[in-house]
Parts: sequence; C-alpha cells; structure tokens
Amino acid sequence: METSIAQLVEQLSAGDDRALDLLLPDVYAELHQVARRLMQAQPANHTLQATALVHEAYLKLARSSNLNPENRVHLIAVAARAMRQILINYADRRAAQKRGGGWQRITLDSGVRPTSDSTLDAVALNEALAELERLDERQARVVELRFFGGLTNEEVARVLHVSPRTVQLEWRMARLWLRRRLEAQP
Repeated sequence: METSIAQLVEQLSAGDDRALDLLLPDVYAELHQVARRLMQAQPANHTLQATALVHEAYLKLARSSNLNPENRVHLIAVAARAMRQILINYADRRAAQKRGGGWQRITLDSGVRPTSDSTLDAVALNEALAELERLDERQARVVELRFFGGLTNEEVARVLHVSPRTVQLEWRMARLWLRRRLEAQP
C-alpha cells in the first residue's frame, strides 16, 4: 500500500488534483487519530467532533493550490497543520462571541499528552507559536508536527530533513520556550 501512496503523492505533487481524492482514504485512519488527539485537548463542551475536523481539513487541503507533500508523513503533517488552524479559528470565533471571555482551552505538558491540571488558552498558544516561528522557524515546525500532528521524532526528522537527535533537541528547547512564554502571560 505504501507504494500506492507514494505514487499518489507523486501524482499530487505533479499537479494531479484527482490524486488527493484517491490518497486521503488511504491515510484517513491516521488523520482521524490525529484529530482525536487534538480533540482530547479541547474542553468537554467543544462542539466540533474529530470526524468533522478531518473533513474540514480535507476541504481545506482540497482547495489548496500549492499542496505538494513529499510523502505520507508529510501529508499527515500538512493535514495536522490544517486541523490546528481550524481549531484556532474556532477558538477565535468562540472568544469573539463571548467578548473576550471563555477562551477555549487546550493542554500542553512535558509529555505532550492532555492532563486536567495543565491547561492553556488555544489563542495564546497560537500567538506564542507565531512568535516562536519568527524566532526559530524549525522549532515552531517541530512543535506543530509533534504536538498537533502526533508525529514521532523520526517522522518529524524525515519531514524536516534533519536528524532525529536534532528534532529531539529542538523539541526540548521549544517546549521550554513555550512554557516560559505562556507562564509569563497574565
């Protein structure tokens, strides 16, 4: 099946828009797993479901004119980024409706697993990631791929074309920077 996926990724990169429709069913289970992980970090009263998140990400990717994944892992990473942006937009809309109150909360801990005692604002996290991206683009991508995409160090290394050790070091530094930045917020 990986050969088939590789061929579809190659066709997609060559500009064949139909390849996306054929490719996504092959990676749907992985995308749904990423979406479930992202949704676990959302509040219990969140109205968006994992399946809807995957479908919205698909629509976003299908409308993209510059989708050129290098491989299956890279496609998952791109989809995870789309899902993250959908959740951020959702949190922004909810916060705007409540006139600044009731921010949507997600979790971030040293193990990158949701915990009930470690929550932070999704909008604040997005702003912190944008700031980190201005300071160190690779660290921001590592956070995106590890935290939002659920990729392993090895998978992130393949996407970013660096060693797994580099990913591990960047991951540590980025988590520390984000933790300090988010704790400093009022």
